Amino acid sequence: MRLLAALTQRDARPFTLLGVVIAALALLDHGRGFFFGAATVFSMMQLFATYGLVSLGVGLSLLVREFDISVVGMVGLAGAIAVLTGAHSPALGAAAGLAAGLAGGAAQGLIMTRLRLNSVGVTLGGLLSFTGLTYVLTEGQSIGYPRMDVALALNANLAGVLSVRSLVALAVFVLAAIVMAHTRIGRDLLATGGDRRAAAIAGVATDHILIGVFACSGLLAALTGVLLSYGLGAASPVALSDMLAPAAAAAIMGGVSLVGGRGRPFGIAAGVLILCILRSGLNAIGVSPYVHDIATGGILLAIAILDAPDLARRLTERTLHWQEGPHR
Repeated sequence: MRLLAALTQRDARPFTLLGVVIAALALLDHGRGFFFGAATVFSMMQLFATYGLVSLGVGLSLLVREFDISVVGMVGLAGAIAVLTGAHSPALGAAAGLAAGLAGGAAQGLIMTRLRLNSVGVTLGGLLSFTGLTYVLTEGQSIGYPRMDVALALNANLAGVLSVRSLVALAVFVLAAIVMAHTRIGRDLLATGGDRRAAAIAGVATDHILIGVFACSGLLAALTGVLLSYGLGAASPVALSDMLAPAAAAAIMGGVSLVGGRGRPFGIAAGVLILCILRSGLNAIGVSPYVHDIATGGILLAIAILDAPDLARRLTERTLHWQEGPHR
């Protein structure tokens, strides 16, 4: 029981779930080698590169008890900017796309802190604005990127299971984990999410933390857009428009609390890997695609039940009330 309690604690739960998912898919594979094949692992890590950084940005916003909806729009906008400005110099295009993400995220943070507005309304406006700008830049069509050498380099198979895109995503997670665990910024961020008023009284510059979080979220979404558009050799105004729900699901499965103040970057990474393994692994062993959504929904429901405050006490009280009812 002690072992079970330890494995289901919030900090350990993402890694427990990851192990359970891997074991379950290995059993479903029946030793045929599809799930553990190098091609499947490479596909998982490519998905990790696509969803990971957006999930990290969403997770950071949840840590401070906010929610950044605009990340999907920024992915498309930054990718379009990079493709349009990076034909002759990929570095220049990447810098322009990243600058747009940083500026867009910081601007939303400033609006929220200066006007004391809720993040959902502000970032919904950001989502629509970024998406609209992307349609203007691309004229509503996919635009090609002529530097196929860049696309090949970003997607080149390294060590059989990794690419440059996935290595960049992993490096960002490591950097975020170091900042969260070993710097004052990480401690102030968790304090802001735990109790913003108490953190402000303790001397934490909570407004600066919020602006920084949304600036980082915009930057991470922009980096995703740049790498994805360069990697695909094209930018589209509807690129990954369905990314928000998986990104939020990965952050929650990664141990991020919806009430703020709890969560770690490596936990979010584990949550992303759970989604990627479910998607690539189920496809590899021939399971219908809709099963991925059902499995993800079941995991989220289980997490919601585990995180419900005083659930055991409330269930006990209801049981006693039901048992006593007939005798009254």
